[in-house]
Amino acid sequence: MAEGRIVKVSGPLVVAEGMRDANMFDVVRVSDMNLIGEIIEMRGDLASIQVYEETSGLGPGESVVSTGAPMSVELGPGMISTIYDGIQRPMEKLYAQTGDLIARGAAAEAFDREKRWTFTASVKAGDAVAAGGIIGSVRETPVVECRIMAPPGVSGIVKEIKSGDFTVTDTVAVITDGSGADIPVTMTQRWPVRRERPYARKLMPDAPLITGQRVIDTFFPIARGGVAAIPGPFGSGKTVTQHQLAKWSDVDIVVYIGCGERGNEMTDVLLEFPELKDPRTGESLMNRTVLIANTSNMPVAAREASIYTGITIAEFYRDMGYNVALMADSTSRWAEALREMSGRLEEMPGEEGYPAYLGSRLAQFYERAGRVECLGGGRFGTISAIGAVSPPGGDTSEPVSQATLRIVKVFWGLDAQLAYKRHFPAINWLASYSLYQRMGDMWLDANVSPDFSKNRIESMRLLQTEAELNEIVQLVGVDSLSGADRLILETARSIREDFLHQNSFDEVDTYTSPGKQARMLGLIMKFHRLARDVIAAGASIHGIIALRSREQVSRAKYAAEDKYAAEYDAIEAFMESELAALAPGKETVV
Repeated sequence: MAEGRIVKVSGPLVVAEGMRDANMFDVVRVSDMNLIGEIIEMRGDLASIQVYEETSGLGPGESVVSTGAPMSVELGPGMISTIYDGIQRPMEKLYAQTGDLIARGAAAEAFDREKRWTFTASVKAGDAVAAGGIIGSVRETPVVECRIMAPPGVSGIVKEIKSGDFTVTDTVAVITDGSGADIPVTMTQRWPVRRERPYARKLMPDAPLITGQRVIDTFFPIARGGVAAIPGPFGSGKTVTQHQLAKWSDVDIVVYIGCGERGNEMTDVLLEFPELKDPRTGESLMNRTVLIANTSNMPVAAREASIYTGITIAEFYRDMGYNVALMADSTSRWAEALREMSGRLEEMPGEEGYPAYLGSRLAQFYERAGRVECLGGGRFGTISAIGAVSPPGGDTSEPVSQATLRIVKVFWGLDAQLAYKRHFPAINWLASYSLYQRMGDMWLDANVSPDFSKNRIESMRLLQTEAELNEIVQLVGVDSLSGADRLILETARSIREDFLHQNSFDEVDTYTSPGKQARMLGLIMKFHRLARDVIAAGASIHGIIALRSREQVSRAKYAAEDKYAAEYDAIEAFMESELAALAPGKETVV
């Protein structure tokens, strides 16, 4: 265990001498206040340490003691529904200790050491267990079963297995490894946050992540196990979009990381999530959620750790065979922490002052997402990582946005103009893209509707054509357009306002199943095709615009999930009869 003395303090950066025996990324305790830090650079016997707490009052000569272990988190039952800070200290325990503001040097165990959990064994003495194999389970919340696994690197024959009520530090099994050594196994594991947890093999995503948000599921899907970025300026709806994804995505576990966000935003999250009713189970959404709160007024170095803490917790539940959604809000604040620490280390700056390794650090984070075959066999788990990016002024040409776009496969570009018009989600359909589109189309065509991709492609073409026609309209007016072009504008408006616009505060419209999405878009596109044929036969566009069935189509999104099929059948039949009546020889005066 190395012990040194402080020779320099520069904000969250502390330089200590006499640390030759320490290692990179070792956790250290700084001064008599026991501030938590991490070694991020070694030069001879000088160690540069980023301190995760306020460093005011520190001075040269104070002690620095290395723990000899890297920054790690505890993994086990008790994490679900807990609110942690960036280095996995439970916020409720810190509040009970120190009040509204976290005192320096405050320490709290990640788990309650006294609480007893009911452990149910799933193997028996004499069974062979592979590394990562499940040996038992604990009912962590009413909706989540924590599966207790043999730690990575531990395999052999079960010598002893217990069932009953135990604390997280009690031994629940003993495994005899190949060398004959007996290894005690508890319900918890420790894992270094900067090291990816192992898996058997990584697989290609094979299904979309269903979010219930029409603009995402239909036009810009993310795969289950995929990665996405949500760049957008202030007030464009990044956090609200992530809240919707956390609530409605078809995943088992949600890990939400508030990384350097404003305190009032994180307060909203902390107050709202416990009150939200989980649509999958009817229980509180917190019963399958882990929250990591690291606000902008907390020490900047802790932002860097919070991202790794969150992804490590997500990997633990992935290893159990769960589908996990990771929300990082926002990676721009994390990159700002990297920039500040890099500047204090006097490293050569890259573009806009960010460190030259910004892109590789972002890639290391996002590459830990994906679909994998878990250790121990027979289980498949996914992590879907969705990172918000907050470019200054909404300029996505800045380094963080560009480095992120080189890595992720889905870009949901938020548009401030759409947000100002109260069009939510404010995802710009002409600027966004998804590289999972082909996989999503194939899955939706096979499992939802054979016409899904055909309608999506045609509707996107109409939206692109609308943008071209609007330029003409601004020059010469809408009356100069042909009836067919006027119909394109009307259909595109219906796609925008009736399909892409979604009210998160409406009990019905806040979520739309894939089946309902297919029928909704099918209604709009069928109206367009029938109206196009009627116009080609000589009917007036004015008569089509005045049809009552158009209003019924626009209100179709408010049909309840258990009733929409019958309602849409009635709308479709009425639409067909109205348009048939407008055919030449049958057209009535409007």
